[in-house]
Amino acid sequence: MDTKPAARPARQEASKLEAPKIPKVHKLHPEVVAAQAKDILSVLLVLRFVNAISVRTFFQPDEYFQALEPAWSIAFGIDSGAWLTWEWQHQLRSSLHPVIFGLAYKGAYSLMTWLEFFAPFKSLILVALPSVLQSVFAALGDFYTWKLATEIFGVQSNAPFAALWMTILNPWQWYCSTRTFSNSLETTLTIAALYYWPWELLADSKNSKYVPLQSKSSVNSLRISLVLAAIAVLLRPTNLLIWLGILTLAVTRLTLDGTSRLPVTSIVTLLREITICGAATLGISVVSDRLYFGFWAFPPYQWLYFNITQSLAVFYGQMPWHYYISQGVPLLTTTFLPFALIGLYKSALSLSPSPSPTSLTTIQSNILRTLGFAVLTMITALSLISHKEVRFIYPLLPILHILGAPYILTFFTAPPSQEDTTTTTLRHKLFLANILSVNLLLAGYLTLAHQPAPLSVLTFLRTDFERLHLDTLSLSPPTPNPNITELFALFLTPCHSTPWRSHLVYPALRARALTCEPPLATAPGSVERQTYLDEADRFYRREDGGGYGARFLREEMWPLQDGERGGEVPRYIVGFEGVEEVLQSFFKGEGADLGVELSRVWEGWNGAFNEDARRRGKLVVWDTGVWGLPERTKET
Repeated sequence: MDTKPAARPARQEASKLEAPKIPKVHKLHPEVVAAQAKDILSVLLVLRFVNAISVRTFFQPDEYFQALEPAWSIAFGIDSGAWLTWEWQHQLRSSLHPVIFGLAYKGAYSLMTWLEFFAPFKSLILVALPSVLQSVFAALGDFYTWKLATEIFGVQSNAPFAALWMTILNPWQWYCSTRTFSNSLETTLTIAALYYWPWELLADSKNSKYVPLQSKSSVNSLRISLVLAAIAVLLRPTNLLIWLGILTLAVTRLTLDGTSRLPVTSIVTLLREITICGAATLGISVVSDRLYFGFWAFPPYQWLYFNITQSLAVFYGQMPWHYYISQGVPLLTTTFLPFALIGLYKSALSLSPSPSPTSLTTIQSNILRTLGFAVLTMITALSLISHKEVRFIYPLLPILHILGAPYILTFFTAPPSQEDTTTTTLRHKLFLANILSVNLLLAGYLTLAHQPAPLSVLTFLRTDFERLHLDTLSLSPPTPNPNITELFALFLTPCHSTPWRSHLVYPALRARALTCEPPLATAPGSVERQTYLDEADRFYRREDGGGYGARFLREEMWPLQDGERGGEVPRYIVGFEGVEEVLQSFFKGEGADLGVELSRVWEGWNGAFNEDARRRGKLVVWDTGVWGLPERTKET
């Protein structure tokens, strides 16, 4: 017997020695199982495509600045206007992630150019393309969550479908899985790698002569797992914590059921494949980084140096040690939290997940315990780091769904009767309806109504630029054009409050925004670092009179130079409602010589609440009047 179920006959191999197998109540024909998997994947691809085109809100800038901006520069060149943040200038990030989107950009643009599509239509496709591509990765993440649950609980169990419904109906998944975060791709890579991992390593061979990792199919499965895991680690080095936890229990068998040890031949095979697959993946990454940066670089080292040695991560915020316990896991799992916690707790004790006809086998309990140990390892280690974000533990979500699936199944379904073992009866229906309603409302609000303005304002700016400069709508490197001398938009918002070139698109659309580069040249704990203020901080710094912004506008944005105001006056100024009074006061006072007469030409609602007071209220576009824009009706 093989630890792999009948759903994967291609990965099985005839042998006199059979791997331990999870008991089955009944057996499905392999073709039925394969057709079922194909149907589920097809539905998930459609579902996540709808998910991707439904997301109309802004979450965090890394979605764009750590993926799409470098991807844009890959596709359209360094003169394309992409905003490469300090991490890319100091090689902290692997190029593997943006290369995916860069190639997609370049391929789609080349095809549309060959087909002679109209420029505004090209821009619409390019803006939507990354999310649509990410929807495929998101669907694969859901699919492998179901596949791994099937691997553990068996095709006869309904627990895999409970895990599938949990990942589909989870608000966090709907909100984040189709966003182009490296964490989103890391999550898919991790759950796929866990599916292909040879769980036969955890079997108790006391009563069996089977030796793990001796068949060709098992080794090939290990190789796929290791390559996927290596890519995940290169994208996010903290992903290594998951695999350290799994390897620790697989090799040492600490806390696992069974008395046997892992054979030396299996350990040798495991170490050999880790070395080969890790080196091959690392080699591809190094070559990719060499082509991208133009010189040899090793981003994982740079990441550790700047974030650990230089302590620059704390510049972006510090959280208490219990953040992942008190906020991170609850935000990931939402209404499924109790079931995930029960699954995590019982996996540590190897308790049976349900009153089923068959109790947990040794290999089942060992797999669940190992997954639970990986969760605890990552949360514990990341809790020791000051800078914390929910996204950092996102790869644990599929595992939590799998651990919690049997308990949500037994809570909401009645045990089958002896007369009818095929019919599933729902119970606690009102409670089930309530938690599903909460999930759907959360998903709908977060994807449609919470901070939509940062995306819609760029649509306004891009389409207005198309209206005013129809003859300059090219993605080729911009050439000097006497007809375009204007700074089209100035963003007086907190740093990275909107996407950038991935939504502005055209290189000729010149824009400027407040920056927030960290204090790279200062030493940890120094006075210079403690008193450092980035550009956005200087704009929002409170002055003696209690207000903010006037000094920055007077001294940095439009300073006096030989008795005249320097600096460019834009066609549009973009900011949240709170800065309007500051701007009006400046342009009617010290900056009156600039000739600016502000008028609102666009405003967008930005959600019912925002944790950052600087981003509260509507996002507004003011026309400065300097560039002679014709009268228009205010848009909302």
